[in-house]
Amino acid sequence: MSVPEGKAQGLRVAVAGGGWAGCAAAVELARQGCQVTLFEAARTLGGRARGVEVRGLALDNGQHILLGAYRESLRLMARVGVTEKTAFLRLPVQMRYPPGGAGMDFAAPRLPAPLHLLVALLRAAGLERADKLALARFNSAGRWMGWQLNDDCTVSELLERFDQTERLIRLLWRPLCIAALNTPPERASANVFLAVLRDSLGASRRAASDMLLPRLPMGALFPEPAGAWLAGQGHTVLLGEKVASIAHDGDGWLVTLGGDVPAERFDAVVLATPAPVSAALLASLPGTAQLAGQLDALTHEPIATCYLQYAPGTRLDLPFYALLDDPAAGRWGQFVFDRAQLDPAQDGLLAVVVSAAGEAANLPREQLAAAIAAQLAQDFERPELASPAWTQLITEKRATFDCTPGLVRPGNITPLPGLVLAGDYTACDYPATLETAVRSGQAAATAIRAYGALPREKRSLSHADGAPSGASVR
Repeated sequence: MSVPEGKAQGLRVAVAGGGWAGCAAAVELARQGCQVTLFEAARTLGGRARGVEVRGLALDNGQHILLGAYRESLRLMARVGVTEKTAFLRLPVQMRYPPGGAGMDFAAPRLPAPLHLLVALLRAAGLERADKLALARFNSAGRWMGWQLNDDCTVSELLERFDQTERLIRLLWRPLCIAALNTPPERASANVFLAVLRDSLGASRRAASDMLLPRLPMGALFPEPAGAWLAGQGHTVLLGEKVASIAHDGDGWLVTLGGDVPAERFDAVVLATPAPVSAALLASLPGTAQLAGQLDALTHEPIATCYLQYAPGTRLDLPFYALLDDPAAGRWGQFVFDRAQLDPAQDGLLAVVVSAAGEAANLPREQLAAAIAAQLAQDFERPELASPAWTQLITEKRATFDCTPGLVRPGNITPLPGLVLAGDYTACDYPATLETAVRSGQAAATAIRAYGALPREKRSLSHADGAPSGASVR
């Protein structure tokens, strides 16, 4: 394997956690010439974006949409052999509600940016002139201020400040905010929301705003091919192996698994486990109390996905639609996907997503699934959708952190040499997305490279000698 000059050749690195961040870190470290061992407690790679088997169907624990702006995710997928055409259905940016209802129909044509958005706005059905003018004003203001506020506030406050209409908020901004940040606009960070808009709707390339709907299970998009790529390059991937503890040992680290397995020594460690797990592993280490407390202080929001199986041949006219949610009226669904248009093996299967699902997750599963089926029947004016053959509700209780204004997120570097963090919760201007996880994994690998470039006698010094504790390496 060719290793570019200046890379961290020869380091033995343990990566704890085989989600998207851990797999990204492992691939980048391997590319730099490190010898990598990837530990994953589950029997499959993928972390919180993983596959599950339901009645013989390969489903995901949550339906995802990626953006064309997710350049690092797409680049790493290609590196481990995943082609975009096989992996995704690419659609121009759109927010389309079931016809005949109280929604709107906004769909961009395949034209250069920003012309594609202008044409979409002019053609948009279901928006009044005042709504369109408000949207145009917001877009112009966002570009003028560089898609960033000097002082963060909530998304609701941002929209009020720029005189967005009630209808536009209900049909566009609220669902976009909940889908992107998994946090209601009343509590969501305006600056993080603006960063997502900057790299999608505000991007200079139209393709950045495209929506990418996975055709493959989430594990097959990146984590599983990454594991196979690592094994093919001579690295070690251990499934069903939970890291029980880590301990600083001179200029290296001892990694201990459960049971009677002896500790193994590594030159460096990447903690790519969920924030609470990383906090527990850090708790016994000197000088990390503040960082562990910061990780423990992160609060989380759930995401629920309801799969509904109908008779073969049951179809929607489009691959996905937005839905108008109203929890007070028992309307929980926010987006519905026709799975057969992504995977022909899932004929008649629909998937409905409920983000920021704290209230919905408290309902009995059967009650929530029945309410979602009734919502589909009403919105599409198809009574048969109220009676699916079966339903499967999957709720990821800690799907993402609460993305609130001014939230200080930990960086990749820890106070201890050779120990770095990776995860979608680390410092970044994005919310907790797959792209954030991948970028964090890459940043962790960059930090390890800098550490490995030090003379061995200096590796036992604190990171504080070279970079501030908690700083993010980008």
